[in-house]
Amino acid sequence: MQALDLIETARHLTTSSSGRPRQSDLRRAVSTAYYALFHCLAICCADMLVGGAGADRSEVAWRQAYRALNHGLAKKRCAQQKIRDFPSEIQDLASAFVDMQKKRHTADYDPDAAFSKLEVIQSISEAENVIRGFAQTPRKDRRAFAVYLLFDSRG
Repeated sequence: MQALDLIETARHLTTSSSGRPRQSDLRRAVSTAYYALFHCLAICCADMLVGGAGADRSEVAWRQAYRALNHGLAKKRCAQQKIRDFPSEIQDLASAFVDMQKKRHTADYDPDAAFSKLEVIQSISEAENVIRGFAQTPRKDRRAFAVYLLFDSRG
């Protein structure tokens, strides 16, 4: 699963019906945009710690690293002051991740919540922009971020 494929799916949900999109489509679009960010981070963790596509890697180890990312812990780490030690593109992704996780919880669990099409489209665009910026960040910084997300610091 690729993060930008999920962005396209989210965007499609905002235009899937003629006229005004249904709230259910907008809610799914918000959730899907969040998962684009989550999968971007999970792929980063696996690629940076085990190896990317074409690398001499264990698929079992890659999958384990990919699945090791925890939603709650990732949000907590992305919201901590230490995030300021990373380049701005990583800070931007971390900030968007925290924000989109809150929106996803609202979309998925608040029966009274309502989203506007414009609000959802803006959230999707922000997610796409930070994913693209993150992909341009030097590997050493993405690797350090992956370690930060997955491992406790004892020092």
